[in-house]
Amino acid sequence: MKQLQLLIFFLSVSLASLAQQSGGMWIPNELNEKEMKQMGMKISAKDIFSATVPSIKDAVVHFGGGCTGEIISGKGLLLTNHHCGYGSIQRHSSIENDLLKNGFWAKNMKEELPNPGLTATFIVDVKDVTSAVVAGAQALSGEARRNMIKKNVDTYLANYKPDTYQTAFIRPFYKGNKYYLIVQETFKDVRLVGTPPEAIGKFGADTDNWVWPRHTGDFALFRVYADKNNKPAEYAESNVPYKPKYFLPVSSKGIKENDFVFVYGFPGSTDEYLPAIALEKLQKETNPARIEVRDAALKIMGEKMRTDEATRIKYASKFASIANYWKKWIGENQGLRKSNAVEKRKTYEQALSAKNPRIAAVLSSFINLYNQQAPYGLTKAYYDELIRNAEGLKLAMHYNNFMDLYATGRWKPETKSRYLSTLQGIYVDFDPMLDAQITSELLALTAAKIPQQFLPAKANGFKDAAQNLPVITEMYKTSLVSGLARFNGETVNSNLEKVFADEEQLIATLKKDRLIMLARQLRDHFNDRVAGKYNDIQDEIDDLQKEYMALQMQTDKNKVFFPDANSTLRVTYGKVKGSRPRDAVEYLPQTYLKGVMEKYVAGDYEFDVPAKLITLYNKKDFGKYKDRTGDVPLAFTSTSHTTGGNSGSPAIDANGNLVGLNFDRQWEGTMSDLNYDPEICRNIMVDVRYILFIVDKFADAKWLLKEMKIVDR
Repeated sequence: MKQLQLLIFFLSVSLASLAQQSGGMWIPNELNEKEMKQMGMKISAKDIFSATVPSIKDAVVHFGGGCTGEIISGKGLLLTNHHCGYGSIQRHSSIENDLLKNGFWAKNMKEELPNPGLTATFIVDVKDVTSAVVAGAQALSGEARRNMIKKNVDTYLANYKPDTYQTAFIRPFYKGNKYYLIVQETFKDVRLVGTPPEAIGKFGADTDNWVWPRHTGDFALFRVYADKNNKPAEYAESNVPYKPKYFLPVSSKGIKENDFVFVYGFPGSTDEYLPAIALEKLQKETNPARIEVRDAALKIMGEKMRTDEATRIKYASKFASIANYWKKWIGENQGLRKSNAVEKRKTYEQALSAKNPRIAAVLSSFINLYNQQAPYGLTKAYYDELIRNAEGLKLAMHYNNFMDLYATGRWKPETKSRYLSTLQGIYVDFDPMLDAQITSELLALTAAKIPQQFLPAKANGFKDAAQNLPVITEMYKTSLVSGLARFNGETVNSNLEKVFADEEQLIATLKKDRLIMLARQLRDHFNDRVAGKYNDIQDEIDDLQKEYMALQMQTDKNKVFFPDANSTLRVTYGKVKGSRPRDAVEYLPQTYLKGVMEKYVAGDYEFDVPAKLITLYNKKDFGKYKDRTGDVPLAFTSTSHTTGGNSGSPAIDANGNLVGLNFDRQWEGTMSDLNYDPEICRNIMVDVRYILFIVDKFADAKWLLKEMKIVDR
């Protein structure tokens, strides 16, 4: 009887995955075209991806390496999220000219603002090269297999000759069961064209982050520039707007519930096929540790930002970045509990094991390995978050790495250039005295929470945050790393080039720096006691996960498998839908401008509203952007399966027109990275009609609308 129950469950899970008609992050040249058309798509898979003729993929870019953007005009106009462009907008801001607060709209191309280091990467081709990569490795295992695959990858790339302005790399898919070659072109001159003020682009801020209903106009406009031959080039005044192979038409018709949409972008990372034991460790140990550290850092940072305007501007992007995944992990844990993910995964594993005994053995090995790894994993979570959020220690780690590279002869001119760029990026938004408070608190938290055998002897003295503060503050005041102490008359944050001019003298000074010594002790102890063992076990887990992935695909013939996200170009699709996340709670799929006015709190840093937007609303001056309700549609949700990296991705309708801009997920469903649940997992998009309304009526930037192809049917 139990075997029958398991079989019934197995079949029901498989059939449900087919019936949901959503979920999944599909390689664009391997789309499930039949299902997409059944759901309402009118265009073809070749319209979405082609390596030989212009297609929608030629309008989608990896923006800044961590977000997505899309080209919406024949002159390289690029649309992405306000939060994706936030760092660039911040760097153009000052107390005197605060673009974050006031917004910015270029009146012509000459006024567009350059952003050193900002890139837009187009995908040229995606090819399955599995046979070449795994040649000679099939009979090997462990390190021998990994070494053979690395050798094959290196050989393939050495023999592959893209154009001089292109790059190529190979990435594993399906947990290493398949490999794909990806060819790309990266443009390095990307200029800011327009951004609404924070009161629109970040409306709701941290309170509304990950939350539905949403009323955030999370968009910004940039432009990609190229050389006179339309090829990638470093910034130069002589560069011209890029002429894309393809750009997206913009639909002013909009969408309605149950319409088909697909999202095209660069999702960062998912783990949909983990065993139950992995979900359990993440939910009960790793996520709580990460949340705890970030909670402490955000509290200290937020208190200073609320009382000091200069700090608010300097730390705005940093605070948002830290808070983003802090809140996501909280929602993820709640979603895993609500959806009973661990128990459901265990039941599914029992059903798989009943059909394939080898799976039972693999799952038993997983339990053993994850339990072995647990104390190392917990320590790694605290350590990683300490270094991530205590920036003085992060800087000290960079300087320690510099000293190691120099001592071993690996410090090269190109290495130096990258290091100085990284350091400058940290120093530009760094407040050493504020960071001393954060470091004092996080050191105490880490020292108290990680297993004592993994704690350096000296770190035992840092278990009290109040006692830490004067010690750490004095360290910062006398440290070259913090930018407070001087070296040859300069501080590092004011003149990195001069400080690094005499590298041997610099190293001699750094060796006596107490902050450097603390960071080195933490790093070396972590590497000696934790990292090696953690990584060794992780290698075994990864090898087992590869086998488990193959076994799932071989055993569950009724389930449609897609590869986990890995920051490569993907398509996900679904329908415009609301949800019922809790008892007696129903979310509609569309919000409107009136919702902004309902949330409006004058002078509030999260819910203030610009005076001009209030005036437009009161006069009902909505132009052609209102719908049948008489209001301007603002945001909508769909069942498309998105994750980090999909920020800024285009939401495209059945006919291939831009209808929305992906920017978030519904909090109740953020566990979709691990356990997609079609009942509650929803992605959130700015309705393109609201974007057009803001550009037209609020910004009066009609010159930008004229270069778009706007369709109304």
